[in-house]
Amino acid sequence: MGRKSRVKTQKSGTGATAVVSPKEMMNLISDLLQKCSSAAPSPGKEWEEYIQIRGLVEKIRKKQKGISVIFEGSREEFFPELMAWAQESGASCEGVEIANFAGEGFGLRATKDIKAEELFLWIPRTMLMTVESAKNSVLGPLYSQDRILQAMGNVTLALHLLCERADPSSPWLPYIKTLPGDYDTPLYYEEEEVHHLLSTQAIPDVLSQYKNTARQYAYFYKVIQTHLTTSKLPLKDAFTFDDYRWAVSSVMTRQNQIPTEDGSRVTLALIPLWDMCNHTNGLITTGYNLEDDRCECVALQDYKENEQIYIFYGTRSNAEFVIHNGFFFQENAHDRVKIKLGVSKSERLYAMKAEVLARAGIPSSSIFALHCSDPPISTQLLAFLRVFCMTEEELKDYLVGEHAINKVFTLGNTEFPVSWDNEIKLWTFLETRAALLLQTYKTSSQDDQCVLENPDLSFHSRVAIQLRLAEKQILEKVVASGKARRLHFQQQQEEGAPLPRYEESDISLLENAEADTKLPLILRKLQEEDEEGDDQAAVERVLAQVQQLGQGNAARELASLIPKSYPNSFTPHSSESVYYCGLSRYTAAIISLDNLLRWCIQLFVAHCLRPSLPLFLTLHFLVSLNSISNTTEGNS
Repeated sequence: MGRKSRVKTQKSGTGATAVVSPKEMMNLISDLLQKCSSAAPSPGKEWEEYIQIRGLVEKIRKKQKGISVIFEGSREEFFPELMAWAQESGASCEGVEIANFAGEGFGLRATKDIKAEELFLWIPRTMLMTVESAKNSVLGPLYSQDRILQAMGNVTLALHLLCERADPSSPWLPYIKTLPGDYDTPLYYEEEEVHHLLSTQAIPDVLSQYKNTARQYAYFYKVIQTHLTTSKLPLKDAFTFDDYRWAVSSVMTRQNQIPTEDGSRVTLALIPLWDMCNHTNGLITTGYNLEDDRCECVALQDYKENEQIYIFYGTRSNAEFVIHNGFFFQENAHDRVKIKLGVSKSERLYAMKAEVLARAGIPSSSIFALHCSDPPISTQLLAFLRVFCMTEEELKDYLVGEHAINKVFTLGNTEFPVSWDNEIKLWTFLETRAALLLQTYKTSSQDDQCVLENPDLSFHSRVAIQLRLAEKQILEKVVASGKARRLHFQQQQEEGAPLPRYEESDISLLENAEADTKLPLILRKLQEEDEEGDDQAAVERVLAQVQQLGQGNAARELASLIPKSYPNSFTPHSSESVYYCGLSRYTAAIISLDNLLRWCIQLFVAHCLRPSLPLFLTLHFLVSLNSISNTTEGNS
């Protein structure tokens, strides 16, 4: 993908620059594996460890120079072969072509007008490189015996990619030849370029990524050279660190979750041609059609002929884009920084606060996010901060007071403050905490802006400083937002403004109406006027099935209500995780509560059709109902 990498033409060449004995190389590899497998360094020593690991890697790279598998010619020369292969394999590619876009690299361009939500591209499973295809390849014997490969699909895909690249008869060669020769992930940064990331929230993950990659490489180098099942692997004679770094970056910037052939679980895959699309803000418009066994993509918006076609990669922060995709997205509507908060166990009111939070489905200690948008905090963080700042009397009101259970559901709603004093406290706390986080950076926003004006700055350094600046700007917005809200609630308190009271009829306010616009198009196409009837009809169908099948079987029937299309997920940890898996996890818990079965099913169906219902509300229902059920057939 263009935004995933700046493409550089890879020069061809063969043969190592120097003869290195197998024993000498194995000694270096052993040193690297030992260093990467040692205990985690003490706080503040992570950079020192990174320098030591990098030194060993550079020694290995120097001795391996020139022995990687390469292709004659530039990446662009192989695009016609990719398009021909896609057409022969049954992909839909009539309305698109690969083009070079200034500043963004290669991407997909429309060759005709395309309407929003129009299905314009599909890729059959036969074209995909998956963990399953790796099992059925020359890598299969090693996969069957190696627990790391079995546990880490991304590593399996990386080795699968390398094996196929080295095989002249590989069916995926038309795709592999079009992959970039190198990437802009931090694995490719020079030491001084990584140094720009020090003090950013990305640096722990950057250092960990490098260490893990080096450890994996050293481990598999030894396995390939010594394991009996690797005798037929094409990597046995040429497996360099640069090869593995390239494969890891190829997978990291392109991997996606798709269902297995039987639809029972998800697996990782590389999706040729489709992965040429660049990123923009929007919605997930890619899914998997199990019936036709293909990946499908509908247009995010109207595209005129010759316009670039974009897709939405998911709600990643810029730190995640830099680490996993190798680019900084200036217009990122989902950018955020992390903030770790928790209720101290030594606090006198800890037990009460932890209980209120538990009822709301929120942990007493967690990592939250501060967003670039306004308001800068999520409903979950607002709920946490309200409980965090509660007095003993306020806590009692949410534990044993009148309508205590219902009031818990209002904790994340801006319409229902706990008290004016509570609002003042939480926004003062947030303002102060963000200001303290700003002080951890060694440069100011103005300093970073001045450095970015330097035209001689390397691309990687520019990306690192852009990320550093973006983090500060978010924190500065949080400080300003916290101050503005603190002053607003102080004014409300001084003027004696009445506190909004929660009524049971206000349950609809717990939903965020705007959230519906963020749903995948396929889910938003539910007709508003049909929702009430659909809800009731679905509930009645399930109740009838419960009576006929019993609760255990009905749980499985409930799962069948979930749409069998899989919205695409670009990161296993993002909010766009495959809906099928996310919903089916608590199906059994819902169906097992016979005394409140109808209520549970209504909640379940409401969540299916109205995913904007706050997650903490759904979780609280499940936790509360589970706790009062004496017999539970399933556990979410």
